[in-house]
Amino acid sequence: MNDNAIRQSASRDAASWFLASARERLAGLLDPGSFLEILPPSDRVQSPHLALFDLPAAFDDGMVIGRGRLDGREVLVAAQEGQFMGGTFAEVSGAKLVGLLRAARDRADLPVLLLLDSGGVRLQEANAGELAVAEVMRAIAEARSAGVAVIALVGGRAGAFGGAGLTAATCSRIAISEQGRLGVTGPEVIETNQGVEEFDSKDKALVWSVTGGRTRRLIGGADTYAMDTMAGFREAALALLDRVPAFDLRTLQAEQERLAARQARLGGCSSATEMWAILGIADPEGVRDMDDEAFAALAAKVKGLDHDGR
Repeated sequence: MNDNAIRQSASRDAASWFLASARERLAGLLDPGSFLEILPPSDRVQSPHLALFDLPAAFDDGMVIGRGRLDGREVLVAAQEGQFMGGTFAEVSGAKLVGLLRAARDRADLPVLLLLDSGGVRLQEANAGELAVAEVMRAIAEARSAGVAVIALVGGRAGAFGGAGLTAATCSRIAISEQGRLGVTGPEVIETNQGVEEFDSKDKALVWSVTGGRTRRLIGGADTYAMDTMAGFREAALALLDRVPAFDLRTLQAEQERLAARQARLGGCSSATEMWAILGIADPEGVRDMDDEAFAALAAKVKGLDHDGR
């Protein structure tokens, strides 16, 4: 490899996952030149509904699917484009993802990487979007039952809320960065229903303390912590592919027991720092100011985070 190629590789590895588009994330995650897209934009598979609302459509409907290699290993991949309608689930984007997952189920020899970046269901296609989420979750369960590893990578600007949060929870494993956010209900929805006094969606410190990557990792809602770089998510994905739990009754029972124990232990807390203190972290106020390496080392020492109960 010449000096120019080395510089290009280093630049690609250091690029921010949070700021990248779906296609940039795939290019940074997978081995160079290995990605083969299924239903690319040239096929013009787009939403038939958005024109009714005078809204522009995208030729991939905000969902990029295909196959490639990760450190030489063949994988199937799907990446949501958070910059197109918030990466929302809809009829076409959902069908593309379901089709990929069913192909994985039928082959049973290729893991699936889901690059989630979504605020939930597309409101303009509400019924179709809700159905898409249900079908995606069913397809993940079927793929996992067939022995397929399904790994969620969360670190985009839209986060992973609503249907994306449910989808992530259905996966074999979850990797999340500090910038990533994960939850069933998004900050704006909480504010709308409970009032700004209860939850101010514009308070970024509050939002990240509740749904952000560090909190999710420390309470066991994510299985590993990734640096906000292409290299960071690549390393996280490779690490998780090597430790995927079985998808059986025992695993589901273990997850239920773990969630019940977490609720009993942390359910009365009113802040993230209060939870972190109960978890035994000596300086909970300092967690937010740690660099990524220090935080990863801290998380590795917290008891109960390494489990097969997802």
